[in-house]
Amino acid sequence: MENYKARIIDKKIDKYLSVFGAICIEGPKWCGKTWTSSYHSNSEIYIGDPSGNFQNRQLAQMSPSLVLEGETPRLIDEWQEVPPLWDAVRYKVDQIPKKGQFILTGSATPNHKGILHSGAGRIARIRMRTMSLYESGDSSGDVSLEDLCNGKLTPKMTGEVDLKNVIEFIIRGGWPASLGLPIESAALLPKEYLEAVLNDDIYRVDGVKRNTHKMRLLLRSLARNESTTVSNKTLKNDIKEIDDEDIDTATIADYLNILDRLFITDNQKPFSTKIRSSVRIKQSEKRHFCDPSLVCALLNITPHMLLNDLETLGFLFESLCERDLKIYAESIDAHVYHYQDYKNREIDTIIELNDGRWCALEIKLGANQIESAAENLKKIYKEMEKDPKSILPSAMIIVCGLSNAAYQREDGIYVVPLTALKD
Repeated sequence: MENYKARIIDKKIDKYLSVFGAICIEGPKWCGKTWTSSYHSNSEIYIGDPSGNFQNRQLAQMSPSLVLEGETPRLIDEWQEVPPLWDAVRYKVDQIPKKGQFILTGSATPNHKGILHSGAGRIARIRMRTMSLYESGDSSGDVSLEDLCNGKLTPKMTGEVDLKNVIEFIIRGGWPASLGLPIESAALLPKEYLEAVLNDDIYRVDGVKRNTHKMRLLLRSLARNESTTVSNKTLKNDIKEIDDEDIDTATIADYLNILDRLFITDNQKPFSTKIRSSVRIKQSEKRHFCDPSLVCALLNITPHMLLNDLETLGFLFESLCERDLKIYAESIDAHVYHYQDYKNREIDTIIELNDGRWCALEIKLGANQIESAAENLKKIYKEMEKDPKSILPSAMIIVCGLSNAAYQREDGIYVVPLTALKD
C-alpha cells in the first residue's frame, strides 16, 4: 500500500494471521485500524459504506456468508454493525481450517446478544491504540523497552527535549490524521471525536438512549481525575461539587462500561499477582483515556495553560507515557499495570513479562525529579526484600520527559527519555 505508515502492531498482526483463522482488531475510532488492516488484507468490504443506501450493510444482514467471499485475508470493516457476521466468520473458519482468512475491525464491543459463539480459538482479538511517539516519528527509538527489561542498555546522549514539544505531543495526541498539522488544527480532532461519540456512538453501541449531558459531565470528571485511582463514588461527588448535577453510582457504572466498550478509556489494572508481600495491595484501577489529547479537549487545555500548570502537565505526561508503554509492552507480549498498597506506596508502572519477571517504572517530567523517583523505587525494593515470598523486580527504570541522555545510575536504575523509547 502506497504511503502506508508502519505501526508497531504490524508484527503482531502477521504473527496472529499465521496462527488463527481470523483476527479482530479493536480500538478507538480514527486510530488507524482500517488503514492498517487494509495493508494486511487482499480483499475488503466496508460495512459502514453509505453508498447504494448502505447496500453492504443490507447484504450482510440478509446473507452474512455472502460478504465473506473474496481473496484472503479478507477485511470486514466495522463488523459490529452487523453482529451475526461474527458467527458467520467463526463458522467459515470451522468449515475451512485455513489460517489468516479474515481480518475484522471494530471500534466498539457489541452486546453479546446476537452473537452465539465466543470465537475462542478461531478469532483472536488484538487491541490497537493511537500512535506512540516512536510510530509518529517523535521518538528516536534509540532505546528498546525490551532490552531495558532484560537489563541491556548502551549509554548514549539522546539530545535536548523542548518542553513545548512535549506539550504539543500531549495536546495533538496520537491520531494519524493529526500528524503534520499545526497544533491549533490538530487540537480540533479530539474535540470532534468526542462529539461523534456523544451524539452517535453511545447510542449505536447497544441501541440504548442515554443522557448525553450527564455523559459529558462524567467525561469531564474523568478528565479532571486522569492518571488517578479515583473511585466511582468520588466521580459522583466530583460531578455534584463542580457541576451541581446529581448522578447515581449505577448510572456512572453503566456509562463507564460504555466508554470502555467504545475504547475511549484504557485503564491501568493493579498489579499484585507476583508480589507476595505482607502489605495488602489496593485493587483500584488507574484511570486513563485512550489518548491524553481527549483530556485536553474536555478541559479546553491550551499549551499556555499547561506551561503555567506543571502539576496538571505532570499527570498528562504520565498519561502520554502509559499510552506508549502499553503499545511497546504488548509488542513483546508483556502487560502494563500499576502498584499501590495500603501504606500508599506507589509505583507508576509495572511491566510484567511473559516469563513472570516484572519491571518497576517511575515516570517523571523533569530531570530534577529523577533522584526522588529513584529513592521511591529503592525504598519499595527494600521493603519487598524483607518478605521471602516477594518476587523482586528484574529491572528498575525511570522514564523522563526532559532528560537528554539514556544511562544506568550507580544504583542500577535505568534512566531513559520517553522521546528515545521504542518497543
